[in-house]
Amino acid sequence: MPIVREFTLPDLGEGLTGAEVVRWLVEVGEVIAVDQPVVEVETAKAVVEVPCPYGGVVTARYGEPGEERAVGQPLVTVAVGSSAAGGEQDQPLDDGASGNVLVGYGVSAGGKGSRRRRVGVPVAVATPEVAAPEVVAPAVVAVISPLVRRLAREHGIDLAGLTGSGPEGLILRADVERAVAAPAAPALQTGAVVAEEASIPLRGLRRTVAEKLTRSHHEIPAATCWVDADATELLDLRRQMNQGNGPKVSLLALLARICTAALARHPELNASVELDAAGAPVALRRHSAVHLGFAAQSDRGLVVPVVRSAHLLSTEQLGAELSRLTEAARAGSLRPAELTGGTFTLNNYGVFGVDGSTPILNHPEAAMLGVGRIVAKPWVHQGQLAVRQVTQLSFTFDHRVCDGGTAGGFLRFVADCVEQPGMLLRQL
Repeated sequence: MPIVREFTLPDLGEGLTGAEVVRWLVEVGEVIAVDQPVVEVETAKAVVEVPCPYGGVVTARYGEPGEERAVGQPLVTVAVGSSAAGGEQDQPLDDGASGNVLVGYGVSAGGKGSRRRRVGVPVAVATPEVAAPEVVAPAVVAVISPLVRRLAREHGIDLAGLTGSGPEGLILRADVERAVAAPAAPALQTGAVVAEEASIPLRGLRRTVAEKLTRSHHEIPAATCWVDADATELLDLRRQMNQGNGPKVSLLALLARICTAALARHPELNASVELDAAGAPVALRRHSAVHLGFAAQSDRGLVVPVVRSAHLLSTEQLGAELSRLTEAARAGSLRPAELTGGTFTLNNYGVFGVDGSTPILNHPEAAMLGVGRIVAKPWVHQGQLAVRQVTQLSFTFDHRVCDGGTAGGFLRFVADCVEQPGMLLRQL
């Protein structure tokens, strides 16, 4: 006799208490295997596929796309057993559950055990509690990217009304963007004024960022200092390093290497402030490892991936990890563990074509280095006026952690390394 098992949203770790349903990967009546992904959800940190630890027939789904589900709330129910899972009668059977819920995340209670496998052709089942679902082969369809679905949802675009330009009619991001840019009919009337007003709920990543920035602004007494630096020699060094056949070194990797060298000189800035129950600062925690965060723009907004133990990596290794995390951010595939635990942040806002910024610190970190665009400017070099590649460096710091002298010393060392990158040899 088959047993109906309920699979709830597991503990996704990193303090996350819920997630938003992005899209379902299975239909009611569909036969699924053990550990098969059944739903794609968006947490405050990443978009992930959630595998079900039970194999059998899906008898119910809970939550529509866009709906929030709390940890512990049901996601699907699955009829498991000899008939439902297609196991052969002479094989010992159990509840059909594996020990895996989500690789790299927490596991809900009762999720222990070894993986069970079954063979055979799945068939429909009937139980006293659940009517026998009709088992049908899933249709072969073009799968729309979750990023495309999210873009359409944010702009109120009905995907069913779009004609896709991709293979086999697949709806691409460009199709949604064209629909967003298309003028509404009332706007075509002569003299018509279209005023749109909407309240957009803060969900997922945007809500988490909003809460974190608000807390940082209210809690941390931040100050910023800045200096202009001649980056001509740093750019020359990068060209020399990239003349060979090996992996190319990015400017961001060189800046990251400078940060780790500067923090080795000023370890008090690789820190955070500890508070008591009343919210009063009681201690400074200096971190033994540099987990370097860097600001990256994605379709989900601004995210800060973290390079673990950056102080132990070479410049080439830093470049490889920065590149990997940047691509994952653009694809929306960063894991929660790759977005938390930073101790210092590098913010290269120069990619937006701006010179300076006074950013809000990434709570609970105590400091952030900002780098503006590098642009040709008149500069006095070796006593002569010359055109040099100049950038503005800014340093925002928690004034509870250090005073202006320490912050100025850190920023001056960074500027000296940008202007004379050979100084980094002293840190190797």
